[in-house]
Amino acid sequence: MENVVTGNDAAGAGVRTSAATPRFMSVKQVAAYLQINEKKVYAMVGDGKIPASKVTGKWLFPKDLVDQWVLESCHGGLLTDRMLIAGSDDALLYRAIIRTANAFQASALISFTPTVTQLGLKLLARRRADLCGLSWGPAEESHQRHPALIRQYPQHHDWLLVRLFRREQGLIMTPGAWTSDASIARLFSKETRWVAHQQGAGSHRFLQELASRYDLDPASRRIASHAYSERDAASLIAMGHADVTNGVRASATEYGLDFLPVGWEAFDLAMHRGIFFRSLFQSLLENIRGNDCQSYARMLGGYDLSEAGNLVWPD
Repeated sequence: MENVVTGNDAAGAGVRTSAATPRFMSVKQVAAYLQINEKKVYAMVGDGKIPASKVTGKWLFPKDLVDQWVLESCHGGLLTDRMLIAGSDDALLYRAIIRTANAFQASALISFTPTVTQLGLKLLARRRADLCGLSWGPAEESHQRHPALIRQYPQHHDWLLVRLFRREQGLIMTPGAWTSDASIARLFSKETRWVAHQQGAGSHRFLQELASRYDLDPASRRIASHAYSERDAASLIAMGHADVTNGVRASATEYGLDFLPVGWEAFDLAMHRGIFFRSLFQSLLENIRGNDCQSYARMLGGYDLSEAGNLVWPD
């Protein structure tokens, strides 16, 4: 049967197709479809670069997803009008996302799902997210910790790390819970109700390091609630379900809670290289640097935006 070029191909994708192309292609079929050799197909599967599924020991490639993947690879491709952000939660990032979404209206889609750092990176590695917010330890160590975290994924060679801001970390508490004669050790007693964060969250990591610094056992805490994001944890305290949690100053301010500062952390965005040049991402950066977000950051407190937009990794 004669091969024909689809309208999308004419736009620059360069993929040849025919009426006989199956919905689910084999390695041989997808190699012919993309006009590459089968060895290259296996290499892309191994690197997680091409959408594929292994069924009873055989690799299958959904044609619709392969078409989408090719178009996504092209500058100005089909999916440049949408951006999915996963990873660590943050109030200032959320505001910048909403402002960007409002500016583009129905011409683009920006979505944010606070999944915690490590799950966000897994979604990024599987191309189910375009960007991942991450915060993993003290700000002064972030230039080592954050690259080390993403190097755990084979896809990291295609990623960038961009700094958004630094933010103040500490303990969030009900008003009046902290007095001049109090101690962090007392907060780990059974009388104090805690909100616990998820495994894989930067906040969970922060608590482990805080407990280690003061020779305390996180398991000795009385866990009253479990949270799935920074703001979720603060809201549980504001509603009276717990007395203390660890988190950022901005979350304490949002919910009118007390805050005991402990240190600063860096908040970076990991992304595929092509995302950096998208108009959606550049607009997001413009909003982070803009007057509205700068003013909002001062109102919440605990932000340093002096490095916003800087490339962190690779050097």
